[in-house]
Amino acid sequence: MHGGAGRKKSRPIDKERTSMSGCLENRSRWQGFVFLTAPVFVFLTACQPESEAPAPQVRPVRTVTVVKRDVGETVSYTGRIEAENEARLAFRIAGRMIERSVGVGDHVEPGQVVAKVEPHNQLNALRTAQAGVAAAQARVNETQINFDRQKTLLARDVASRAQFEQAEVVLKTARAQLETAEAQLKTAKDQVSYTELRADAPGIVAATGAEPGEVVQAGQMILRVARREGRDAVFDVPAQLLRSAPSDPLITVSLSDDPKVTAVGRVREVSPQADPVTRTFEVRVGLTDPPEAMRLGSTVVGRMKLEVASGIEIPASALTEADRKPAVWVVDPKTLTVSLRNVEVARNDPATVGISEGLYPGEIVVTAGTQALHPGQKTRLLDSSR
Repeated sequence: MHGGAGRKKSRPIDKERTSMSGCLENRSRWQGFVFLTAPVFVFLTACQPESEAPAPQVRPVRTVTVVKRDVGETVSYTGRIEAENEARLAFRIAGRMIERSVGVGDHVEPGQVVAKVEPHNQLNALRTAQAGVAAAQARVNETQINFDRQKTLLARDVASRAQFEQAEVVLKTARAQLETAEAQLKTAKDQVSYTELRADAPGIVAATGAEPGEVVQAGQMILRVARREGRDAVFDVPAQLLRSAPSDPLITVSLSDDPKVTAVGRVREVSPQADPVTRTFEVRVGLTDPPEAMRLGSTVVGRMKLEVASGIEIPASALTEADRKPAVWVVDPKTLTVSLRNVEVARNDPATVGISEGLYPGEIVVTAGTQALHPGQKTRLLDSSR
């Protein structure tokens, strides 16, 4: 029993041993396979050809060759067309305006009546002055007759010299009174004429200051007439431009809505005092034979070229930045590689850039394709312009 029990218990132990030995055998076989295959992988890897290094990428760029030329900055300002001479017509007397026969845009001729005020008071004063002249004239006639009589009687020794001198004094007084009355009559006539407002020169009505029915004061602007003598282009410019402008510049003026309509002129007048709000000075440019399209009030653009100086200009697209300073990409003509160089900018326009330092005539500067460049980059020049 004990022996049988012992044999029964030994069977599982044999199975475990058998299983463990099989497992060890399989493990040794796998390790051997690994050891055999590893050199094969190493050998295959060692036999593969080495990968070739990528060729340097060549960037196509557009360039410009630096040249030194005479350059001058052109400045432009917006202004308006005004008459060279304008007259502000006004009544010399106060009164209620009863008529205004012209309006804005109407043509007027010299001597034409353009407005009237009520003349009743002035006409009454005229009648009074006329009556005063008539009375003074009658007084002169009377005293003249008395003077002539006393003169005759004195010659006959009938009248005394005192009577003659007294008649002479009375005559002189009457004549003085007549002169005073005539002066008053002239003043009354002038007052009547002042009730009518007349144009003094040919022109076009540019503005009105009062309407019929209004009570106007002496000197109040009733009409502003632009005379036909000429037209000015008027600009408001800063003091800095006045200091840097040439002594007698030629100004090119064109309509803002139609640049093809142009005229030229020269500065005719500069305001001696700046505008208190904008701090700019009014500059009037007298136009030479302006076209009809440049009507009064039209908006125009005036262009003036400043003093010409020798310098270098490059397209604005060539300008980039390096170390927070302006820079450009310069191409080596032998190797066609690029390098970044800082430059000094004298002026910066939308289309061109003026360079004062950093570039020299004959050098090649990249104008397009700068975004993908780096120092030493190989390039291919698409074109080169001067």
